[in-house]
Amino acid sequence: MHRLAVAPSVLSADFSDMGGAVRLIESSGADWVHLDVMDGRFVPNLTFGPKMAADLRSATRLPFDVHLMTLEPENLIPSFIQAGVEWITFHVEATVHAHRHLDSIKKAGLRAGISIVPSTPLSTIEELLPFVDLVLVMTVNPGFGGQSLIPSCLEKVRRLAALRSETGQGYRISVDGGINKETAPAAVSAGADVLVIGSAFFGSQSPASEVAGIKALGARNDRV
Repeated sequence: MHRLAVAPSVLSADFSDMGGAVRLIESSGADWVHLDVMDGRFVPNLTFGPKMAADLRSATRLPFDVHLMTLEPENLIPSFIQAGVEWITFHVEATVHAHRHLDSIKKAGLRAGISIVPSTPLSTIEELLPFVDLVLVMTVNPGFGGQSLIPSCLEKVRRLAALRSETGQGYRISVDGGINKETAPAAVSAGADVLVIGSAFFGSQSPASEVAGIKALGARNDRV
């Protein structure tokens, strides 16, 4: 069993002060920094590229969790490896040779993840589960922050948790979209052990309290 990790997404931060955003994430007691990379093609929005990750690397000791919401993620993976990140996740819908790209990430010494959008069935990635360190289940349609969680997506989380238990595989299960103190309990109960939070973190008067409230869910699970 993995301990619950909270990964605030800088997508909801003030882009004019990304260094401050990353330092806020670290001081809040969160575990990872989630970097949403969007290309305006796979999703209808643009964010930033590998230079941003490289420039922010010195601002924190926390792991960088890169989520590539881009077509042909293989074109960006080498640059993000060079940027010094720890996790790279890409979408199965966005590329053909997913196994090859997972392998290239892992051979570079990083952790590799695969992600699916709400309309994609879990069956599309089952053959990849033995090769991943993380599965990211989108619980909103990707592209914008501040959306509401789609509850039916948590059934994929439950199935992933059951498959992990049945096979003894060690991948982590991440949930991204509409996570806050109200929705986090359902995600954790379904089997998620990484929670990506965006507007709930940066829109909070006390981001540290938001993180602590969510992490308490994991502590309760550890005692069960």
